[in-house]
Amino acid sequence: MPFWPASELEVRCIQITQETHDVASFCFAATQPLLFTFKPGQYVSLKVEIDGRQEVRCYSISTPPSRPYNFSITVKKVPGGLVSNWLHEHFHEGDCLKVQGPQGGFNIIDQPCDKALLLSGGSGITPLMSMTRWLYDTAAEVDLHFVHSARTPDDIIYHQELQAIDARAPNFRLSLVCEGSLSGATWSGYRGFLDAAMLQQMVPDLFERTIYVCGPEIYMRAVRGILQGLDFPMQRYFEESFGGAPAAAPAPVDAGESATHRVSFSRAGKSVSGVAEETILDIAGKHGLWIPSACRMGFCGACKLRRVSGEVRMNHSGGISDTEINDGYVLACCSYAQGDVEFDY
Repeated sequence: MPFWPASELEVRCIQITQETHDVASFCFAATQPLLFTFKPGQYVSLKVEIDGRQEVRCYSISTPPSRPYNFSITVKKVPGGLVSNWLHEHFHEGDCLKVQGPQGGFNIIDQPCDKALLLSGGSGITPLMSMTRWLYDTAAEVDLHFVHSARTPDDIIYHQELQAIDARAPNFRLSLVCEGSLSGATWSGYRGFLDAAMLQQMVPDLFERTIYVCGPEIYMRAVRGILQGLDFPMQRYFEESFGGAPAAAPAPVDAGESATHRVSFSRAGKSVSGVAEETILDIAGKHGLWIPSACRMGFCGACKLRRVSGEVRMNHSGGISDTEINDGYVLACCSYAQGDVEFDY
């Protein structure tokens, strides 16, 4: 049976599970026999069509590679979330869509350890749940402490499953923090917001652990501040940022050089001008040509184009393979024209 290719793949939704009132898991299987191989913590890029326009978004895989016949993503419905809300309201079991993956350097395979601390906030729990399920399924000899923060007890994603793992796995410990509780509900766990005193109380052996973090940026910023304030060795700190630092821009063009180039898109029948400091994606957008994109940082691969002629400088972050580069493909979000260039688009 073939393994998950790096190229675009059509998958079919085989199950939708409502995790909380505004969070659902979407389980996918390949339309042809396939084993889904990936590293726990990685993500996929989903490609969907909404109102005649193609949209691409990145979602962490929430299931482990130890269950290789399908994979799941877990999506929170948020105000103004175009794709997340479309999935909740219009996508059904049996429907198909296209994905590209797996991708991402945030995983527990490339950053292994003997004692791990997982810190998550809200829907940031998804890649850490993939790690937890993987370690549990494989009976890995890893001492794992999972600390999750949620708004209320009803907002704790995978609550029952986490409690079941906590009850069965001797090397697993679960700590939950809730900002508050619903009227009339009881909650015996930690209350408020995670801080240094609470973290040290929960995890007295904090400095012996490697830390993996995912959540809203405000949550991750708070966690970084807590750990830096405690002088935690940050070389043992890893966070999900969907690719890390943005791709570096090219060196500035000298004012005496010609910085304007013709950028042509053959199938669209457009030939436009752009300057060397602009990405191909930005040039196209300025002239009304929409290229699907998600991360805009050179790692998701959504904006891949085939170059017909001309030269570009590309500063990608892993979203394209050497084989694809040799075949003439580039990522529009992190590629800069080095003269007149034409794309098959």
